[in-house]
Amino acid sequence: MNTDGTAHTGTANTDDDWTDRTVLVTGAEGFIGSTLVDLLVARGARVRALVHYKPYGEKGHLAHHLADPDGRVEMWAGDVRDAGRVNDAVAGCDTVFHLAALIGIPYSYASPGAYVQTNVTGTQNIAEACRRHGVRRLVHTSTSEVYGTALTVPISEEHPLQPQSPYSASKIGADMTALSFHHAFELPVTVVRPFNTYGPRQSARAVIPTILAQLHAGAREVRLGSLAPTRDFTYVTDTAEGFLAVARCERAVGEVVNLGTGEEISIGDLARELIAASGREAEVVVDPARLRPSGSEVQRLLSDNSRARAWAGWQPRVPLREGLRRTSEWVADNIALFAPDRYQV
Repeated sequence: MNTDGTAHTGTANTDDDWTDRTVLVTGAEGFIGSTLVDLLVARGARVRALVHYKPYGEKGHLAHHLADPDGRVEMWAGDVRDAGRVNDAVAGCDTVFHLAALIGIPYSYASPGAYVQTNVTGTQNIAEACRRHGVRRLVHTSTSEVYGTALTVPISEEHPLQPQSPYSASKIGADMTALSFHHAFELPVTVVRPFNTYGPRQSARAVIPTILAQLHAGAREVRLGSLAPTRDFTYVTDTAEGFLAVARCERAVGEVVNLGTGEEISIGDLARELIAASGREAEVVVDPARLRPSGSEVQRLLSDNSRARAWAGWQPRVPLREGLRRTSEWVADNIALFAPDRYQV
């Protein structure tokens, strides 16, 4: 009970000082991962960035850190499926943010086994290494896709899990693996469940950059799959801030925490907002090649973010229209990264 007589709702640690902590980020080159690395470096952390090995050595969204004279970002090439490499990467780390995953729902229809190997076995390797080396906290990344089509809204962390695609099934398996290490071995793990994150650096496989790439390439028709599903979109810096907030929240140990805005928009309405944000003129057209199997399409996602707010003191700060404007500008400036006339699975 608080001193004013009200109920105590959480035990968030307000210490946001990451100075000289050694932090591992898996999937560090990715959209959310690289944004998280930027935030950690800005707050003084030393980041070990586990990135997928590429023989040509390109560093993608982390390239700008290579010029840092303090060397705050250490690049580690590896694969979460390799238990030995994961063990070496985790050694000596204070906190581990596990974002590495095989993502993308359409490709999971073609190669479901690859999703199990990377997402489930990879998470087991991370959890085992964190247990062996006694890390202070493992923050494991889930996805709102594990909920499937909403049975009740807003979707709380108690909502049933529904594997409506091989991708979501693999993430459910990964979540349960991470939590099992808490229950069985007292590993201090928190499962963070972002809803639909968007913003600069996102790849063409996601709906917002798909739409914007078509618009900025001059398309007069925006080709999409189903327009009816609704999603809860969170700007990428808000999601990354949520990771940091949960990492310092003791109440979240052994728990799942949603990160979403608590607001939804249909894909059709989203497309119209993006047309306005881009300053272009276009009409929206349904492309049958982009439709998911009927039993696999998630019709509605809307988050209940009350745990994140009450336990960790987190709240989203970037309104949707502002976030779409920023993202539109980034896609326009980086249109060479996209192939707007090709459907990216």
